[in-house]
Amino acid sequence: MKPFRLIAPCKDYLWGGQRLREYGKLSDSDRIAESWELSCHPQGESIIADGEYKGRTLTEFLKDHPEAMGENCRKFDRFPTLIKLIDAKENLSVQVHPDDAYALEHEGEYGKTELWYIVEAAPDAELIFGFKENLTKEEFRRAIKENTLLDNVNRVPVKAGDVFFIEAGTLHAIGKGILIAEIQQNSNTTYRVYDYGRVDAQGNPRELHVEKALEVTRLTQAKRQGNPPKNHSGWQLLGCCDYFCASCMEQEDFCQIGSDDASFIHLLILEGDAVLTTENTEIPLKKGTSVFVPAGTDACSINGKCKFINTTIR
Repeated sequence: MKPFRLIAPCKDYLWGGQRLREYGKLSDSDRIAESWELSCHPQGESIIADGEYKGRTLTEFLKDHPEAMGENCRKFDRFPTLIKLIDAKENLSVQVHPDDAYALEHEGEYGKTELWYIVEAAPDAELIFGFKENLTKEEFRRAIKENTLLDNVNRVPVKAGDVFFIEAGTLHAIGKGILIAEIQQNSNTTYRVYDYGRVDAQGNPRELHVEKALEVTRLTQAKRQGNPPKNHSGWQLLGCCDYFCASCMEQEDFCQIGSDDASFIHLLILEGDAVLTTENTEIPLKKGTSVFVPAGTDACSINGKCKFINTTIR
């Protein structure tokens, strides 16, 4: 099978901006908050841009060719991974995601562990990652009720290239001025606990999910690992879990991409100008290009200067 480009569905949330248009994202909406670069989620499915399946969803392709996911995906009852670009012109809500057990029981889908790679950040940009110190459940509830939650959260200044691995149950929020690549479980379940008093287009406050958040949030002090190092070949392993394994490469001219029957590969180009080459395929790569490489594809290479995230299943 041949690699193919994906067209990302875009989401117009009230905190979004315009920067994803610079990454080639198209939308008739006034803003683009998120582009779902690799998605088989029913709330926004990737569309195939090239080849025999052009115009069809990635879900349809994988239904016809389940082997394209790879042997390591056989343990899942649905496609495991969702990858996004997120442009936060304004602060996102303070939120938490449940783990698998809770989400399956209460929402009918899996929970969400996710990884953030900071692609762009304003000079004063910061995000929220957990709590400054341990809280009890009643202290957490009172902080939400009394509108003092932001006094308890751990604020982290960020710059381009920073990496955050956010396990299910970790309170978090992307701050304004940040553009990230998010690699996550295939889930859209979010419990908001604070939203800056914002209202929707009809003037209604956005829904909060306090009781569910109280049940799933880890109330311990945040502990974040530093940014992962690059190996001798230039690869930076961003993070791994059961649902994704993501690495970043910033190359000057050439990189071989290992492909086998174990897993698909997803490539998200963050900057540069290059070409993905296999024995019988060439795909131009530029900022914002999203490519699905089916498991079992012939060995491929990326030729040209670029920076990209490579995601597989281990």
